Amino acid sequence: MTAPVKKCIVFVTGNAKKLEEVIQILGDKFPCQLIAKKMDLPEYQGEPDEISIQKCIEAARQIQGPVIVEDTCLCFNALGGLPGPYIKWFLEKLKPEGLHKLLAGFEDKSAYALCTFAYSSGNLEEPVQLFRGKTLGRIVEPRGPRDFGWDPCFQPDGYEQTYAELPKATKNTISHRYRALKEMSDHFIHKNGPMESS
Repeated sequence: MTAPVKKCIVFVTGNAKKLEEVIQILGDKFPCQLIAKKMDLPEYQGEPDEISIQKCIEAARQIQGPVIVEDTCLCFNALGGLPGPYIKWFLEKLKPEGLHKLLAGFEDKSAYALCTFAYSSGNLEEPVQLFRGKTLGRIVEPRGPRDFGWDPCFQPDGYEQTYAELPKATKNTISHRYRALKEMSDHFIHKNGPMESS
């Protein structure tokens, strides 16, 4: 008996490390196959949910089929939640060291990492579905490998190591991305795969 053919969903990313992490976290139970595609989507501004929804609608319009986009925020409590959805630009200009220095004048070094996956069936009449994950931690002087964004300066609560220093297997059971993906995976497993758009 042949295995059922998995439905394909386009995952919008040009980041090979991110794709690798997502596939590792989802494992074999996820009932769909992700196909990575790099796309230039507009850089929307606003609150994290609004940004995710806009990006997903635009991606679905371009793909004309099922699509997932991911948005990650790193929010410093002392800065009222900034850099938040603009972390990519802050990281590009400041590197992990600069992110740490942003909080030099503040006693409060607490922060949280927020990951939002947005799914569209490709039918633009249907609402975009959001799956969120959040991990609390603090901003520390960068430690560990520099191959994955701001991981060296984020130390999750309850751990002595930064995201970058943690073994991948450990990080992938506590990270904001893991929590969002678990929510998304549970939804699709429960629905037995994404619904076909009529």
